[in-house]
Amino acid sequence: MLLVPLPEVKIAVPRETTPGEARVALTPAAVGRLVTAGHQVYVEAGAGGEAFPDSLYKDAKAELVKGAKATYGHAGMVLKVRKPDTAEVGLIPQGAALIALLQPLISPDLVKALAKRKILSFSLEAIPRITRAQSMDALSSQATVAGYKAALIAADSLGKLFPMLMTAAGTVTPARILVLGAGVAGLQAIATCRRLGGVVEAFDVRAAAKEEVKSLGANFIELELETQEGSGGYAKEQSEDFLRRQRELLGKHAAQADVVITTALIQGRPAPILLTKEMVMGMKPGSVVVDIAAEAGGNCELTEPGQTVVRHDVKIVSPLNLPSGMAEHSSQLFARNVQALLELFVDEEGKLQLDFDDEIVSGACIVRDGEVVHPGAKAAVEALAA
Repeated sequence: MLLVPLPEVKIAVPRETTPGEARVALTPAAVGRLVTAGHQVYVEAGAGGEAFPDSLYKDAKAELVKGAKATYGHAGMVLKVRKPDTAEVGLIPQGAALIALLQPLISPDLVKALAKRKILSFSLEAIPRITRAQSMDALSSQATVAGYKAALIAADSLGKLFPMLMTAAGTVTPARILVLGAGVAGLQAIATCRRLGGVVEAFDVRAAAKEEVKSLGANFIELELETQEGSGGYAKEQSEDFLRRQRELLGKHAAQADVVITTALIQGRPAPILLTKEMVMGMKPGSVVVDIAAEAGGNCELTEPGQTVVRHDVKIVSPLNLPSGMAEHSSQLFARNVQALLELFVDEEGKLQLDFDDEIVSGACIVRDGEVVHPGAKAAVEALAA
């Protein structure tokens, strides 16, 4: 067993610097649990935003610190939601540890900067998707919020009701919703649309998604080709022939839908185009597309990330960072993920110590001792240098 002690463990929680980011890495409740466990926690004033005022952190026995520089100055370990920018990396003490959603496969400059400062870096995206790591899976917890919010956006954007209503003035037929991608976000979108009374059908390239979709009361669209599933339960890139046939099938279903919600993502790559311009042109006037893969370019060919546009009489809504719009609950879930990972770092004596023979610890580690140790991140850094 390879055990490596961490530097002096004083946990720092800075304010997020990404524009529009309202989440925080630790909630007051999570801080209270860590303080009770014997850790020192320093929180930058205002880090909790409107959801978690400074007074709640004081009550949880956190040390409130003014300004990012002072906050980072206390850090043996930094906990963040989003990846740090270049200025923030320069504030993290050399040899400190960092846990965040680092996007290491698409952030080679950041990975290089972290390695240069010998910051022991862990990315929550890189945690293996195994049963033992479910409580640490921040991608899933945040996708749950995103899928729920996407369904609400769809209902609010559509100029008609979701449920069937029988009234004295006549019967209102239910809205038809097509969900593309049945991962965590897609399944939550399906469940929420069903609760709102919509008739839902869904498509995913992974065979395992069929039973999950059907269990939520939605119809699963099957493509009579071999389904495409990559490692760790993620979808993988498909052949051009598969994509062509897929688009033909989905085009027919999109033409009948009032709402299309797209959620398909491939780790470290641009989002696949599932809804082409031609498919949008075939949709009913007044119908709505909600593309929650917009941050990775979008699943709809006409998506303009962060914008709401009307193309061919179809409203295309492409929101960014949906979990931030529900900061209280998304922060609670994120903080529990982080705390579960930290508990894995604690030895029997209550001291933080890393076991790099543990597949979760080694899998999540991006930079160690000034070296990039994650294969995907290392390849991205090498490609940048080439």
